[in-house]
Amino acid sequence: MNTKDKIIHTSILLFNENGERAITTNHIASNLGMSPGNLYYHFKNKEDIIRHIFALYRDHLNTHFKPINKDDDAFNHLTAYLDSLFELMWRYHFFYDNLGDILSRDADLKQAYIDFQLELLEQVRKIILGLRDSEMIAIDEQDVIDLAHTLKLTVSFWTPYIKARRPSGTLAEQDIYHGILKVLTLFRAYSTDKSIDKMNLLREKYTELAQQALGPVDLSGLKFVQSRGN
Repeated sequence: MNTKDKIIHTSILLFNENGERAITTNHIASNLGMSPGNLYYHFKNKEDIIRHIFALYRDHLNTHFKPINKDDDAFNHLTAYLDSLFELMWRYHFFYDNLGDILSRDADLKQAYIDFQLELLEQVRKIILGLRDSEMIAIDEQDVIDLAHTLKLTVSFWTPYIKARRPSGTLAEQDIYHGILKVLTLFRAYSTDKSIDKMNLLREKYTELAQQALGPVDLSGLKFVQSRGN
């Protein structure tokens, strides 16, 4: 990784471990063994770093959550969606934890977030329609947008919900798998006779993964995507 990507990568690690509010650019620079001036050569301030992290978050969603085409294997798509969702929720959980505060400090980021959420809602709606057209789920047209909202709400607020209920305020890998199971439950409620066995296999998969995950893991093991800016 080049210096700019190292700064972003380290910032994500520190934000997730300590909470975004507790970390300053001085903490990030010190962790990297560089001077604050060197960090400011690449980023104007912490908000600038967060904007670049948001760009990675946005790119992840755009890349991994494409609508299902008519001839696609819908079950494989759903499995890939859930696997990618795990990586998203684990890598960027600091963003969900402190979303309101982060957006309140940066008007440009808030507008970018609002605009993207509208795009994402439509993206999720198309995924639901793709699962319906592939007979993985049976859902009335008027319920599609409500399911899309509920899926987004579950993903966005699962990690702060867990951390708020825990005295330590920490998050473990198994917590994310439990969140994926909640997302899967929403889909299973609409499953068809054709898909229920496959849905149950997915439930078994993520239940087993949750049981295997004994605690927090090193985020540096996850694949890192080079920053592309805003």
